[in-house]
Amino acid sequence: MKKLILIMVVCVVSVVAFQSSTVTVKPTTVPAPVMPEVMKFAGEELNLDRFDLYERLDREIISLSYGHTNTLLTIKRANRYFPEMAAILKSEGIPFDFVYLAATESHLDPKAVSYRKAAGFWQFMPKTAEEYGLEVNSYVDERYHLEKSTRAACRYFKRAYKKYGSWVAAAASYNAGMARISNAFDDQQIDSVFDLYLNSETSRYICRLYAFKTVMENPQKYGFKFTPEQLYQPIACREVKVTGEVKSWVEWAKQNGTTYQMVRLLNPWIVNSTLPNTKGHTYMVKVPKPESIYRSKQSIKTFNENWIK
Repeated sequence: MKKLILIMVVCVVSVVAFQSSTVTVKPTTVPAPVMPEVMKFAGEELNLDRFDLYERLDREIISLSYGHTNTLLTIKRANRYFPEMAAILKSEGIPFDFVYLAATESHLDPKAVSYRKAAGFWQFMPKTAEEYGLEVNSYVDERYHLEKSTRAACRYFKRAYKKYGSWVAAAASYNAGMARISNAFDDQQIDSVFDLYLNSETSRYICRLYAFKTVMENPQKYGFKFTPEQLYQPIACREVKVTGEVKSWVEWAKQNGTTYQMVRLLNPWIVNSTLPNTKGHTYMVKVPKPESIYRSKQSIKTFNENWIK
């Protein structure tokens, strides 16, 4: 009987203690991202008054606003890669906004690989890469070479623009292929990409371009805040010409005052520990300057001031 009374007392005390320690938790506020009335990509305006366009773009803006990891990393990486990428696009006569296509394709991860084996900033498939002048084999994969892959992408964009007279259509064909976009225009008898009925992937892809541009141009408007030091800085390098065989990139790195790790990190197009180079190609290999390796010695630069305002 005493044991029963003791158990009852313990239970009552526990209930009282639990009730007294209960904290009222307020529901988390999840604000809907602000949607602009009009968006532009490469000078082509998109009015969101039409309900379906508004809802498609709204989906992508929400995805980027609350997909925090990838969006944060993409903006951080953009500070490192956009300067070189933008300069190449300008020299090739391609609108600046195509930097956002690279962001859409790879989140600006230089080693990005899709389940379909597309690779690099611009996600070239092996066959397409070779068609546009990139070397792809067991030792060298220039899909991971920032300058060469960007120039190859530019060649594609110029060809597609010549065909369609629209940069947005050129961008859509980059995802779906020119044949599919051309057939869709012919079959559906219209001349605007946004009036095409396309597969879900390509339909989302086009809207995602506009969404990436919108969020990355004004990240704080969508909840992303950075200090200049948090953005990844460009790495200052010197280039060493290689015209012959490299029996060991490890030894080559030591001879050039760096490490194998740094050689592979800054030259992701090197995909093997050796380079037979039987055809005698010329390669420019980046070697980091000492002041760029350490964050405390880097010169802090911000590509887009809106990222830190």
